[in-house]
Amino acid sequence: MLSFFIVDVFAEEKYAGNQLAVFRDAKKLSDVEMQRIAKEMNYSETTFVLSDEKRNGGYDVRIFTPETELPFAGHPTLGTAYVIQREIVRKLVNRILLNLKAGQIPVGFSYKKEQADVLWMKQMPPTFGQAFSSDLISQVVSVNAEEIDSRFPVQDVSTGVPCIIVPLKTLDAVKQARISRDKYFEFIKDIQAKAILIFCPETYHKENDLNVRFFADYYGVPEDPATGSASGCLAAYLAKHRYFGEDRINIRVEQGYEVGRPSLLLLKAEDKEGKIDVHVGGKVIMVAKGEFV
Repeated sequence: MLSFFIVDVFAEEKYAGNQLAVFRDAKKLSDVEMQRIAKEMNYSETTFVLSDEKRNGGYDVRIFTPETELPFAGHPTLGTAYVIQREIVRKLVNRILLNLKAGQIPVGFSYKKEQADVLWMKQMPPTFGQAFSSDLISQVVSVNAEEIDSRFPVQDVSTGVPCIIVPLKTLDAVKQARISRDKYFEFIKDIQAKAILIFCPETYHKENDLNVRFFADYYGVPEDPATGSASGCLAAYLAKHRYFGEDRINIRVEQGYEVGRPSLLLLKAEDKEGKIDVHVGGKVIMVAKGEFV
């Protein structure tokens, strides 16, 4: 029997943030079985820790959505590291390495009363792709082109998984956004980036810096309540384009309000002469654990 754990990631309290199922000691499962389990769990992602033993200093992990395997994703990385620290390592550690298909990702830990508090992951160096016209993207996300902030580009950015970043002016525009599926699938047909992140500087809570929504119908995720990989892309974008007027950011990002899963992500990035370091952080909360038979 396989042990599994359900956690909420980027959550300030239980039943918020983005939920994740993590399976332990899953090396005997085939690719087909992992995919079927991910579909059965029906979360945005399910992860499989292949062994309790390290390889090359890290733990081998695979990430599946209900539709496909991913080389990297943010909230599965943090949530899986949390489960490894709590259930496998069982001691306070500063860092855990995950061996993902996209590469080895370090996750750092801070603690409060000997319980993991905020987890941070350093993402891969970002790459910046093509820019898209406001008129084109406005049709895909169903907002007026005038609602897109023309001071900054609509751009393809990747820190492991490519994402199209769309800067909007107001919270009303973010709330009203809807994916036009026909236009969306036509739009992504010939480009590598399949996910879209929209954001604005108006927020539900004044202590936060940005409001975000994320759409990835291509991966079977119409809207995700909290997206670490896309937020890493956003952090790199904000630093590169000096969105806050500086080459570094340290901000709080709210997400998930439109789908009833309010989330909080912490983003740090610094542009050092064109080399951008990106860190995404948040809290993880254990919800349940059991056995898969």
